[in-house]
This record gives sequence, structure tokens and C-alpha cells, in this order.
Amino acid sequence: MRIDKYLWCVRYFKTRSIATTACKKGQVKINGQEAKPSREVLPTDRIVLRKNQINYELKVLDIPESRIGAKWVSIYVEDCTPKEAFEHDELLKYSKDYYRKKGSGRPTKKDRRDIEGYIDEVE
Repeated sequence: MRIDKYLWCVRYFKTRSIATTACKKGQVKINGQEAKPSREVLPTDRIVLRKNQINYELKVLDIPESRIGAKWVSIYVEDCTPKEAFEHDELLKYSKDYYRKKGSGRPTKKDRRDIEGYIDEVE
């Protein structure tokens, strides 16, 4: 089975075209080598997949016939991703929240006037 189809079948990507794009960008490696979308996947292959700034390490256990339900993913793939990868993601979330509150967006014209007024008063 092709690597892009396999990653779609085991639900790591929502669509097959997204999986193909990830392969073309070099975000998917099989046994340490960058994989083109058409590269064949065999049982016991090790896949490193970069998605959302996390390097997922996967071990292929079996090849599914077609896209499978979320319950059955563990039959076909084993996730060997270290815990440190997810902890790093949590740190990124906290650092983003520090700079700007979620949902506040860009400052409005009124906000900018208030900021300029505050700066002028301090000087």
C-alpha cells in the first residue's frame, strides 16, 4: 500500500491529498529515508511523521484493506512517540498564551487609541 494511502487509512490525516502533500514536503520518513507519496509500506517499517510540530514515531503492524474505524487503529499501527514530544507541544501552547489572550485578535482602532493615550500619559 502507498504511504499516503496508509496514513489516511490509519487516520493520521483527514484526507489522502493532505497526506500526499505532507510526503511531498518531506514530513514523512520511512526507515530514516524521506518518502515520496507512492512509496510502498510494509509491515515492520518505521515511520516518522511530522505533524503539528510533533514528530510521531509509528511502527507498521499490518496493512488495512481500506480506511478503518478509530477503534481498530491499534491493530494496524503502534505509536512509539516519546512523551517529551507532547510535553514540548504543551510548552508551545503556554508561550503563545503569554503574549496574547486567546480570542482577542488584533487590537481594534479604539484599543490602539487607548494604548497611544496611555503611552503619551506616561511620557
